[in-house]
Amino acid sequence: MRYVGIDPSTKTGFVALDEHGQVLKAKEITGIGDKDPKRMTSLIHDLMLHMNKEDIICIEGFPFATQKAMFAGGIHHGIRNELFKYGFKYYEVAPNAVKKFVNVTGWEGEPGNKKRLKGAAKKRAVMDAVQEHYEFTHPSDNVIDAYIMAQIARSLNQNIANYPYQLEVLTKIKIA
Repeated sequence: MRYVGIDPSTKTGFVALDEHGQVLKAKEITGIGDKDPKRMTSLIHDLMLHMNKEDIICIEGFPFATQKAMFAGGIHHGIRNELFKYGFKYYEVAPNAVKKFVNVTGWEGEPGNKKRLKGAAKKRAVMDAVQEHYEFTHPSDNVIDAYIMAQIARSLNQNIANYPYQLEVLTKIKIA
């Protein structure tokens, strides 16, 4: 059994973990070329080549901005359609829940003097939190997000929650 995390994007993050949380595969998938639909269909095809029937899968949900972007929205739907077509079941994890699982709120500073993290600063905070929680690093923020989702899949299956914020995320996913 493997635990798989998928972060759909123009550069889709894919991570597969074994039952002990060891990385079996960590990859960023981009597809062929820069013209659609070839890029999109080849990306989805490449992703599906990495899937195994026994995988327990978490896929990142649609971020608000992505709902408006045709390509990224197409990738999100295309991946879900392929998973469905081949009989894969998956858990959908909201983007904020992915960050929350490693205790990143999107804010820094003390109460009364907090500042919202955006863009590169937020991605760096997530990368740092993953390194702190799991000692995993990767240059791609998409792979980092996929890694968190693979850990969420593992935690859902093995009932692992090391922190209250992780338990909160798992509980919300289970009742969704």
